[in-house]
Amino acid sequence: MKKAIKIPFYLLGIILSVSCSDFLDTFPEGANMTSDKKKEAIDQNPDLLTSDLTAMWSNMITFNILENKSANIRHFDYGYASFCLMMECNGQDMTTANIGYNHYTVNCSFSDRVYTSANTSFMWKLFYNQILSANRIIASVPDSTENPKLKAFRGQALAVRAFDYLNLVQLLQFTVKGHEQSLAVPLITEKTAFSDATNNPRATVETVYKLIMSDLNEAIRILEDYRRPDKGFINRGVACGLRARANLLLQNYKEAADDAENAIKYSGATPYTREEVAKPAFWNAADKPVIWANIISENNAIVQSGIINAPSHLCSFYTNGYVGIGTWKKISRLLYDQIPASDVRKGWWLDEHSASPLVSDSRYEKWFRRASSNPDFGTYTNVKFGIYKDDLTKLVPASDWFLMRAEEMLLIQAEALAMSNQTGKAKHLLEDFVKSSRNPAYTCSASDAEGIRDEVWLQRRIELWGEGFAFYDLMRLKKPLIRIENGLSSFPDAHRFNLEAEAQILLWLIPQAEVQANEGIRESDNNPVVEPPRPK
Repeated sequence: MKKAIKIPFYLLGIILSVSCSDFLDTFPEGANMTSDKKKEAIDQNPDLLTSDLTAMWSNMITFNILENKSANIRHFDYGYASFCLMMECNGQDMTTANIGYNHYTVNCSFSDRVYTSANTSFMWKLFYNQILSANRIIASVPDSTENPKLKAFRGQALAVRAFDYLNLVQLLQFTVKGHEQSLAVPLITEKTAFSDATNNPRATVETVYKLIMSDLNEAIRILEDYRRPDKGFINRGVACGLRARANLLLQNYKEAADDAENAIKYSGATPYTREEVAKPAFWNAADKPVIWANIISENNAIVQSGIINAPSHLCSFYTNGYVGIGTWKKISRLLYDQIPASDVRKGWWLDEHSASPLVSDSRYEKWFRRASSNPDFGTYTNVKFGIYKDDLTKLVPASDWFLMRAEEMLLIQAEALAMSNQTGKAKHLLEDFVKSSRNPAYTCSASDAEGIRDEVWLQRRIELWGEGFAFYDLMRLKKPLIRIENGLSSFPDAHRFNLEAEAQILLWLIPQAEVQANEGIRESDNNPVVEPPRPK
């Protein structure tokens, strides 16, 4: 029998923050007032919401969201970038050593599908804590406001909430088409009352997407005139990009193509040039391709931690982090072999001689000497992600984390055009991007919609490698996970297996704490528990 007192902190926080006239709210200065009075005060002084906006953004780069004691902090607990690495390791294109110090081996082996695991709790808290912050803002700003600053607050919160639910629905259920009535996640909004939140069943996939699209539609409308201070904030372009992702999943292809085009247009983004990616990059949100990013400063807690951050686990130049003890992140041989030698991106990974034109000059000699002392270093190791400020001497782990860039939107546009019977236009767009920015010898041999979509998928696998899209693409396209083919694989033995499309193990679980606290979710309502796959 469930007991209401077992409400976990992150759900309780969401419940107590919602807008309800029966609840009192407290301002920073300590004055209690009703929700209506709070809205009136905020309308007169929008800056009162600044702390809620800050909390919403800081959640994505939170250090120790699981709130473990100092000696027991999980070294994957550093925010959304870590979640992206989990998704990459759930896929088929990133390999990493099966050693004790590697905090992502459980994701590689799919032993993360345990509802009592720290990985499951991390995933749940990461998104629902941010939904909490977004709901606070949405509850405080009426949809009728004409105050430009309040419209900006509300629009960003709506877009963030859509972003969070878009992540959650893809983790807990298969792609929307064919699974519209399947159970996804419980919905918590600014209108959710205490009694509803404690008895809140899993909403259907269709219902979750209705909220996502409603939030994004309003966000795009009210962010039309918003000018953000930096790329850590959401403007109209970012909201269009998020809706492009959602429309692609919903197979609203014409709308997805239009949204992707507008994301680039409203953000003023342009792809990296061939020359710009002919060296380690992807660390500076100020770069022209970046539409949205987590902006990391040197005084952030995840940076000050030294090794509990993305560069420590992903950037091969950060040899005083986790990569330096042998947890290098590498590309799968099966994908690497598909990249033509004429493509500049082939150099994003070391070849069979542990060489790459990206790191061939003398400034990398010291790094090679340090890295080569580890037996796991070498072929297929990534050199895509550069070090902060391109400074190989100080090795500060303060790289920004890219959430959306122009290249992703171009590839969404090409796929969506192909799938909306505009194959000629799609093919031209794809060829123009790859030939001008990555591989001058490129031609797209596909001519029909499905063929072009598969070619776009290959380009996504190469272009967006390491950025958190690989697993979602497998799910969206209903593709099998293939890590070994014709006896060839570069995965460690323990991670060497294939999975059928929509295999049950692909779905994550609702955490035990949520099941125990939420009267609307029984044990039988969770996704089935499946044993991890056995290596071949």
